[in-house]
Amino acid sequence: MIVNDINAGKPLSRDTALRVLSDTEIPLLDLVQAAYHFRKRHFGHTVTIHILNNVQNGSCPEDCRYCAQSTSSRAPIEPYAMKSDDEILREAAAAYQSGAGRYCMVFAGTGPSDERIEHLVRLITEIKELHHIEVCVSPGVINRDQARRLKEAGLDRLNHNLNTSPRHYERICTTHTYEDRLNTLAAAHGAGLAVCSGVIIGMGETAEDVFTMASTLAQFGAESIPVNFLLPIPGIALQETSALTPQYCLRVLCLFRFLNPTAEIRMAAGREVHLRSLEAMGLFVANSLFLQGYLNTTGDPDRRTLEMIRDAGFSIVSDIPVDALLNAKSNTPDLKTATELRKFK
Repeated sequence: MIVNDINAGKPLSRDTALRVLSDTEIPLLDLVQAAYHFRKRHFGHTVTIHILNNVQNGSCPEDCRYCAQSTSSRAPIEPYAMKSDDEILREAAAAYQSGAGRYCMVFAGTGPSDERIEHLVRLITEIKELHHIEVCVSPGVINRDQARRLKEAGLDRLNHNLNTSPRHYERICTTHTYEDRLNTLAAAHGAGLAVCSGVIIGMGETAEDVFTMASTLAQFGAESIPVNFLLPIPGIALQETSALTPQYCLRVLCLFRFLNPTAEIRMAAGREVHLRSLEAMGLFVANSLFLQGYLNTTGDPDRRTLEMIRDAGFSIVSDIPVDALLNAKSNTPDLKTATELRKFK
């Protein structure tokens, strides 16, 4: 029924959306199969790999309670100013060689100065000249003129996450508003940039909030939607989180696919922790993921992620085939040490 309704141009109703999230009478496999219908139609059997570059870490004046870099955080991270151009360009080359279809540069802070925008213009231009890779930037709050300059430099996408619903927003951040985020997305679209805007699941939101997030991004026409699952890093302000199960996380991914059938849906931060043994099933709903970890936390080893993609029957959007990447990585098992063999000697 869901597939037929969406194919007929009928949007998913609120009641059906809430049932997708919580009604155990609807088998999970049926939902995954329905979501796969749209994933296959629009993206085939491909997976786009994204690699993040945490270009500037910590010392952020915003008080986002989920973030290790915010002013509210006591997480033991190592702050640093913007990396050198040489370091950023080397990391772009490494991302390309690792099979990434998109290289994402992320900056801490409220938003960039015009001087920072000009710096980004130079970096984006050089990266695009050197590598066949799409470039995404997460600069914070920007205006339309700044977005236009980034577009003219060759930027493919601008990332600015909504993170949660408008109802829930003040519970996770008070130093800027939900409307500030919407305005940044509007500035990007107004300049002709594709938009990457995602959410974080597990911050105490309700099912109604999740429906609102997915619906808002559908109405906005977000081209890419990273679905993150909260990682309660020691030291961040937000520690009391919703209890997430692998099945619920899959249902969330399905809902975002149903409401955004043509968007790139990404299994983002927390996929390893919260999807656990059902992670590979997520590839039949989502069509992209991050490799080499996240901003301040590590992820699974590259080999395990690439093997998961290949073993599930998918290929990657890259000049370098997944088999070639795997063949370049050692799969030799490590021998146990004497201590591991005789723990109680």
